[in-house]
Amino acid sequence: MNLHEYQSKSILKRFGVCVPEGALAHTEAEAVKAAEYLQSATGSDKFVIKAQVHAGGRGKGGGVKVAKSIEEVGLLASQIIGMQLVTPQTTADGKLVRKVYVEQNIFYPGPTKPSEIYMSVLLNRQKGHTIMMYSPRGGMDIEAVAEETPELIFTEEIDPKIGLQAFQARKVAFNLGLKDEAYKNMVKFVFAIYKAYEGSDASLIEINPVFKTSDNKILAADAKMVIDNNALFRHPDIAAMRDFDEEDPSEVEAARHDLNYVKLNGNVGCMVNGAGLAMATMDIIKFSGGNPANFLDVGGSANAKRVEEGFRIILKDPAVKAILVNIFGGIVRCDRVAQGVVDAYKNIGEIKVPIIVRLQGTNASEGKKLIDESGLKVHSAITLKEAADLVTELLKKP
Repeated sequence: MNLHEYQSKSILKRFGVCVPEGALAHTEAEAVKAAEYLQSATGSDKFVIKAQVHAGGRGKGGGVKVAKSIEEVGLLASQIIGMQLVTPQTTADGKLVRKVYVEQNIFYPGPTKPSEIYMSVLLNRQKGHTIMMYSPRGGMDIEAVAEETPELIFTEEIDPKIGLQAFQARKVAFNLGLKDEAYKNMVKFVFAIYKAYEGSDASLIEINPVFKTSDNKILAADAKMVIDNNALFRHPDIAAMRDFDEEDPSEVEAARHDLNYVKLNGNVGCMVNGAGLAMATMDIIKFSGGNPANFLDVGGSANAKRVEEGFRIILKDPAVKAILVNIFGGIVRCDRVAQGVVDAYKNIGEIKVPIIVRLQGTNASEGKKLIDESGLKVHSAITLKEAADLVTELLKKP
C-alpha cells in the first residue's frame, strides 16, 4: 500500500526520525491557517507547499512551490489544489491534486553549508536481505546520478536476523562525507529509519532528499513509504490511511470481491485462476501478437458470482477488444467458472467483445457442456497456445 508524504512522515516521526514541521490542507484557507501555525510554532518565515499525490517528481511537474509569505501560501495553494499534476511517474493525463502539505522552511543561515542526500531502505528478494541505498548527491536528479556517476551510489546489506549494526550506520555517515555533529546525527537517523522500516512492515522507505541543515541537523525533507499489504492486519492504523482516490477504481472494486486485479495497457482481457498461470497467460498472449489489458486472478475458491464480477470489471475498460478465460481446475471447479460466464452474459446484457474460454482439470467436461448448451457466442480452446492464437485471430476481424 502506497502512502502520501504527510502520512509517511507521521509514521517516521513515531520511530524517532526527524522531520520538518508541517500540516495538511485541502483548501486555500486551510493552507493559510497551516502557515500561520507553523510561523508561530517554528518561527518559519518561508513555507513549502507540496502536492500530495502518489507519484514522484512532483517538483518537476509544478507540484512543489516555495512561498515567501503567508499571503503567498494561499495563492500557491489555490494554484496547486485542483490541478492535474503530470510528472515522470504519471500518465499523460496526470493526477488530480486534492490536498497539499504545508511545511516549514529548512533553508536558513548557519555555520555550515546545507546539503541534500538520497537514502532508501528496501528488500533484496534474491538474498532475503534488507538493502540501504544512499548517495551524497540527493535531490530531483538522483536518476541522473545513478546513470552518470554510479560510484556515488552506495549500498549497505543488512541481515534481518541480526539487524542493522552500529558499524554499518557509522559507515553510512562516513561515506556521505559527514563530520562532527552532522556525523553523529546521521548515525542516529540511519538507526531510526531502519527501525521504522521494520516496525511498520514496509517494503520500501525512500527519502529524497535527506536534508543536512546549515546547523547540522538531519531531516527527512521528503518521504515515500510502501507498506506490505500482507502485514496490514498488524497495523490497523496504517491500513486506515489508504487513499482510495489515488488508486485505480477498477482495482479498488476488484479488491472488494477478493479478486487480484491490475490494469495494464493492452486490449485482451484476462481472467485466470492462480498468479503463475495468469503470468503465463499474459506471456503467451504477447508471444501470439496480442497485448494483455489486465492481470486478473480469480483465486482458487472462485465461484460463479466472483467470475461474473470479474467480467464486469474487465468490461469497464474500453480498450478491451477480447476476453480470454483460462482456468485450470484444481481447487476451483471448471463448471463453477462456466456458470459464471453464463451468468455474466445473462446479467450484464449483451457482451460485444469475443470471449475465448479454456477449461482444463476438475469438471472441465461439465463446464464445457454448460457453455455449449447455453447458446452463447463463446469460443472454446484446448491448449493455451490455441486459445492465444484464437484471440489474436478474432482481434483481426472488423
